[in-house]
Amino acid sequence: MKQSLLALLLCLVMVGCSAANAPGEPADAGQSGIDDTQVTEPVEPPPPPPPPEPIESTLVVIGDIMNHLPQVNDAFDGEKYDYTNMMGAVAPYATAADCAVGNFETTLAGGPPYSGYPAFNSPDDLAYSLKDMGFDLMLTANNHSLDRGGKAVIRTLDVMDEAGLRHVGTSRTQEEYDNNIQVMDVGGISVAFLGYTYGTNGIPTPKDAPYAVNLFNTDYLTHMSTLDEEKVRGDLEKAKALDTDLIAVMIHWGVEYQTKQNSYQDQVADFLFQNGADIILGGHAHVLQPMELRTVTMPDGTEKQGFVCYSLGNFISAQNDPLTDTTVVLTLELKKDLETNETTIEGFNYRPMLMLDREAGAEVRFQLLDVYAEIAKGDGAAVSQARLQQCIEDCHRILGAEHDVGAAE
Repeated sequence: MKQSLLALLLCLVMVGCSAANAPGEPADAGQSGIDDTQVTEPVEPPPPPPPPEPIESTLVVIGDIMNHLPQVNDAFDGEKYDYTNMMGAVAPYATAADCAVGNFETTLAGGPPYSGYPAFNSPDDLAYSLKDMGFDLMLTANNHSLDRGGKAVIRTLDVMDEAGLRHVGTSRTQEEYDNNIQVMDVGGISVAFLGYTYGTNGIPTPKDAPYAVNLFNTDYLTHMSTLDEEKVRGDLEKAKALDTDLIAVMIHWGVEYQTKQNSYQDQVADFLFQNGADIILGGHAHVLQPMELRTVTMPDGTEKQGFVCYSLGNFISAQNDPLTDTTVVLTLELKKDLETNETTIEGFNYRPMLMLDREAGAEVRFQLLDVYAEIAKGDGAAVSQARLQQCIEDCHRILGAEHDVGAAE
């Protein structure tokens, strides 16, 4: 009897639970409150981040630093050799650049006594003055590298190290020669620098140090017209292996006092570009020679930019041959695209400079003049307005007027 009553009560409970839902209504309706048919609107993805800003930097280049004996004497202030008055006009441009380089066409063999042409030996203060004015790297390979022998090569580099100047083109050891490449940080753009000279004024490299000077000719003691392709190509391969953004070659070449490059310079430039160089910075002529930004077709058919300056003339010297007192401060504008990792030479400009020689007896005999700054002085200029205008005309005739930054200011 009890079991029958229990079964009856259980049936009534189950019927009551079923009746709690309206006819035709799902069993769980009204419990969750969620409409399963509702569609969620798509969420717009965030906009992509802006591309990274490219790196832009500047490389300043000057010509031959000659330092003849009258200039050595002019720099002496009774205690030391101070070159501030002589070449201080370049300091604002060198210090403002991300990197500044030049051709050191003398030696630091120790002294006094010191000497000029034909066997140069300058005071150590010259290296320190260049560093103080904002310079970072010097080419030490040129026809005067061995003027004072192999020991002077070593001492020159030792003094530059002490002064904080990097150098390329001469070596103290075989190991230094085998890796004679300087990688410079040019405002976030890496540039590998190599340095060469055509010869050494008939002076052979020391028997115990054949590595002393980096030469690009196999016949550097005779005709100086046979490119050492194997060596130069090998050096450029080493530079490419460093995976820098650009490769620059500083080179001493050409014919003195000629305002246009010769066919051999063109041949060497083509070889350098074809084998990896992006920038070629020439010297030796003691006068200006053309410069250009060109499109280079590589052996595989691809194209790239190449900049060559055949000569910037004398930066400082006591020469008085025509145009040997006329020079420029060259600025290369570099740009690296951080998306493509491609680095290009965006442009270049130059600023005319004039080396003034006031003749012996003047309180300051030699002074590098910023030509446009002198023109702005009017009657107070250190030389006549006609001489300053002639300097500008000479620069325009040889280099072209369109890249004269002073003319646009």
